[in-house]
Amino acid sequence: MITRMTCPVEKKLWGGRFTGATDPIMEKFNASISYDRRMWKEDILGSQAYVKAIEKVGIVTGEEKDQIHKGLETIKEEWKTDKFSIKPGDEDIHTANERRLKELVGICGGKLHTGRSRNDQVGTDMRLWIVNAEASLQNILLAFVEVMLKRAKEEIDVLMPGYTHLQRAQPIRWSHWILSYAWMIQRDLKRLTEIRERASCLPLGSGALAGNPFGVDRIALAKELGLNEIFWNSLDAVSDRDFVVEFLFWASLLSTHLSRWAEDLILYCTKEFNFVSLSDAYSTGSSLMPQKKNADSLELIRGKAGRLFGNMAGFMMTVKGLPSTYNKDLQEDKEAMFDTFDTLSGILQVATGVLSTLKINRESMKAALSPDMLATDIAYYLVRKGIPFRDAHGLAGNCVALAEKKNCSLSELSVADLKTVNPLFEEDVQKLWHYENSVDQYSAQGGTSKKSVQEQIHILEKWLEDVKKH
Repeated sequence: MITRMTCPVEKKLWGGRFTGATDPIMEKFNASISYDRRMWKEDILGSQAYVKAIEKVGIVTGEEKDQIHKGLETIKEEWKTDKFSIKPGDEDIHTANERRLKELVGICGGKLHTGRSRNDQVGTDMRLWIVNAEASLQNILLAFVEVMLKRAKEEIDVLMPGYTHLQRAQPIRWSHWILSYAWMIQRDLKRLTEIRERASCLPLGSGALAGNPFGVDRIALAKELGLNEIFWNSLDAVSDRDFVVEFLFWASLLSTHLSRWAEDLILYCTKEFNFVSLSDAYSTGSSLMPQKKNADSLELIRGKAGRLFGNMAGFMMTVKGLPSTYNKDLQEDKEAMFDTFDTLSGILQVATGVLSTLKINRESMKAALSPDMLATDIAYYLVRKGIPFRDAHGLAGNCVALAEKKNCSLSELSVADLKTVNPLFEEDVQKLWHYENSVDQYSAQGGTSKKSVQEQIHILEKWLEDVKKH
């Protein structure tokens, strides 16, 4: 017969009701200190604000409040200097900090938890943490957009093929390609601002589920902690994890955009395309083939998008069937949140490094342009001569067929050849065979003309400036 060792419960925050002891396997299974210790600063900030609130309603005296505050400052310094000692029984960051506070200030430390539950405490800690984390990600994203705009301005005259269905379609500016992703990132940043706003809501003062019986001023608490508003329903407050779900979804969508960006560049840096070359700093080699230069940085960006989506999908499955208020299933929220933040921070920093050090091969991009990509321009030429587009499109197709029949490119067809398709072709058709003319005809807002691309850059620069001001 195997006898299991058990762990005493009398020192736990919840141990008073229990006479038996905890199985050590359950002890480990139940604990979250290994990862929620990351919120030590937020936990201390929440406690410092809460002790002020309960002092105002007479739960602690002014002297006790000062003692508790001083003790919390000591704990903060221990965490900062990596001197905080986690002990058996410290099942989470809240338990650890309260245990240490009682060691420092004695019996008055036990008053801090009056009217407070770990249910409203953990929600508060997480919201404080994620608001700061999202601000950090915003700064990294803004730096990425700055690199995009810098390159778009410097390389605005570089032309390349644009693709649909991975087939060469029409000539575009390299800058136009860069900016297509800058606009995606801009939308992601706007969404980030919105979810930060919603995350800035205070659960503290909601207790375990029913509310606070001592009349603490929760609006003042929110202000003290720099949060915008409070939860107006205590049941909702302790169970809400929408802010985590939104963050995980936002990160998944952003990483999807970055995965697409990485996929384009992975193709462009192959010898088959040879449009760009990655810096050695963001490439690796082969253990077998010495000639290889692999785009591992971009492949990892692409691959980690799946990881972030998995975090979101997994946590959504956790919350989808939970009954009202707090359930221990919600302990699964923090690992997904922390891992997503860490992974995304790495992705963004690597992406910024890749783009800032990338070299483009202008000649290869130019050589990839071909006259058949100007077939639509023939249709537009005929439209400008008064032919309806649907008819012009068919005539342009006839020109393509004629070039194939004569085994030559479109640009090698003579005016006489073109006149056999339609008599409206004149000598001015020769202007079509200049790729610069082709891209600059797309001068409406959002097009690939130099004017339109410069307008995009200007709008994004102004937006960037406004974001930084706020």
